Amino acid sequence: MGQWIQQLIDQLGYFGIAVLMFAETVFPPLPSEVIMPLAGLRASRGALSLPGVIAAGACGAMAGNLAWYLAARAIGFDRLHGLVDRHGRWLTLDWDEVERAQGWFRRHGAAFVCLGRMVPTVRSVVSIPAGLLWMPLARFLLWSSLGTTAWTAALSYAGYMLGQRYTAVDRYLGPVSTAVIVILVLWYAWRVATWKRQA
Repeated sequence: MGQWIQQLIDQLGYFGIAVLMFAETVFPPLPSEVIMPLAGLRASRGALSLPGVIAAGACGAMAGNLAWYLAARAIGFDRLHGLVDRHGRWLTLDWDEVERAQGWFRRHGAAFVCLGRMVPTVRSVVSIPAGLLWMPLARFLLWSSLGTTAWTAALSYAGYMLGQRYTAVDRYLGPVSTAVIVILVLWYAWRVATWKRQA
């Protein structure tokens, strides 16, 4: 995978980085843990600038974040109510929980969106609850941009400093991503098995 990512970055430069990070946000199995360190490596060789790499990665990821947010927002709160009523078990939700989540999101949504952007796997789906629970767009863009830029900057800088050893980034973060996926799958299975609609 690393080879064709590198080829795309070499051919398209900053635009290629933005396209890859947009695709990574929409399709999580494409790993930012490979894309941005590789882009940082190109910057260390003088082919690109490190600030340009960070900006391109953050812009591409934010385009994907915004797409998920708008898609979730288009579903709407009223339509979500119908989905929860019909498919509550498989969504592992009832409407009381949704209303509690909305209250929690009003108080802590900024931290959730910002910090969630720096958690492997989770970062790709943070936009969905933000859109479904109607987080204000300006607030979403602000906090999502901060978290996304911090994540892309950290990965880019790691690739810039590590040089040819950039694969060490994925070697350490890869197991973290796998662990997060396993935890989420187990949590979902437990929620389905123990789900009971509230009276």
